[in-house]
Order: sequence, then structure tokens, then C-alpha cells
Amino acid sequence: MRFPFHFRPIPFIAALALAVLGIALGNWQQGRAAQKLAVQEKLAALAAEAPVALGANMTPAASLEYRRVSVTGEFVADWPLFLANRPMAGRPGYYLVMPFKIAGSHTHVLVMRGWLPRDAEFGKLPAYATPSGTVTIEGIVVASAGHVMDLGAAAPLAPKAIVQNIDPQAAAQATGLALQPFFVQQTGPDQPGAVDNMLLRVWPSPSSGIDKHRGYAFQWYALAAMAVLFFVITGFRSGSKQADAGKREASTSDAGN
Repeated sequence: MRFPFHFRPIPFIAALALAVLGIALGNWQQGRAAQKLAVQEKLAALAAEAPVALGANMTPAASLEYRRVSVTGEFVADWPLFLANRPMAGRPGYYLVMPFKIAGSHTHVLVMRGWLPRDAEFGKLPAYATPSGTVTIEGIVVASAGHVMDLGAAAPLAPKAIVQNIDPQAAAQATGLALQPFFVQQTGPDQPGAVDNMLLRVWPSPSSGIDKHRGYAFQWYALAAMAVLFFVITGFRSGSKQADAGKREASTSDAGN
């Protein structure tokens, strides 16, 4: 039995464009999932290794990213920076970022010391404590402190500035310090045996969201399949209607004769 199909150029072009878009975006989401899976595997492998002692030599971020490090020195207490719009468990707050002078050198590194809750009065900075003198801290090297959307012009970097985003190069220019091109997310206490109750150090995993990306990929692929399926079904329906109309006209013509 032959099923008539009515080919229509404009719906075909629209369905093709939607299918190509869906496949492309699905592949992109799959790629993002694969990237995060690779990061997850790298984190698992590096977690078993002993911390690397961070020295004064400038080191590219890529060579140390996600590695556990230990660094000895002292905090530059008069240059705290607050990264805004960093919620924790549904509460608004800041990441406290502070330069850390590496012992025996003029090299510094930006340490993300932890999370602080935002006061109800916007702009009022939360209280925190900074150890004095030489300390040894541990943490994980990250190339970025995360990025949020800037609403309006970015605030200039200055001591105690509340900013949306920060990068080591801009911080080096503002502070005049020689900064490593990465951050250290502090994981341990400021001093051995101490418990830092004021700063929360539950950092978001860079590998989180793998299932979300896979779910988005499935949705885009499904959209592509639906576009093709809709074009095929409507083409057969239109063809059947035209065939039926042709039969009725033929029957009418035969009856008239």
C-alpha cells in the first residue's frame, strides 16, 4: 500500500534548522558533561596525593590546578576582598579573599579563606578573624574564583571592596603585589589544631552538574527528533488529504459523466 507524502519546502527548512540546532546544542551539553567527568576523575586521583609545597616561583595555573597544596607565610590583613553573590545553603554571603605572602619571598598568592554570611544591612561587612604572624595553610589550587554576572560597572579593587568577580592579574595591578596566577581555596584551619567557626569552607565542586548537562543534552536531542517526526507526520497527513481530495474530484467527475 502506497502512502502519499506531500513535500513542503518551508516546513522542511524549518524542521531541518531546528534538528541541526538541537543536535549541535545536545553535542555541546554532552561535551560539557565529558569535561566535568574528566575533572571529577582528575580530582579523585589528586585527592590521594600528598599536598605540594607552594613556593615563590611563579607557576602557571594549569600545572597546579586542582592539586592540594600547602603554603607557609602570612596574610596581608589590610587587603581583604569580598566576592559578592556567593550564596551558601540558600543564604546570601561573600567569599573572603586575601593576599598571602609566601615565606622567604616577595611572591604572594590569593587565598579564598572561606564563606561569610551577608549582614541584613547591605554593604555592612561581616566580622572575621585573621591570624597574625607566620602560618601554614592547606588548600586546593583553582584557576578561577568563579564568575557571576556584573550588574553595571565593576567596583574598583581596593581594600575591603565588595566585588562580583576578581582575577589575579587585576588584583596584582591594584595591590602592587607579585601574585601567583591562581587562587588557593583554603581547606584547613588557619593554625594547627584551630577551628575556624566563622569561615565556612564548603567549596562547590568544579565537576558538579554532570547529570544536569546530560539531561539538557537529552532534551535537545529529543527536540531535534520531534522536529523531524513532526515534519514527516504532517507531510503524510497533507499527502493523504490531497489524495482524498483528488479521489473525491475524480468520483464527482465520473458521476457527472
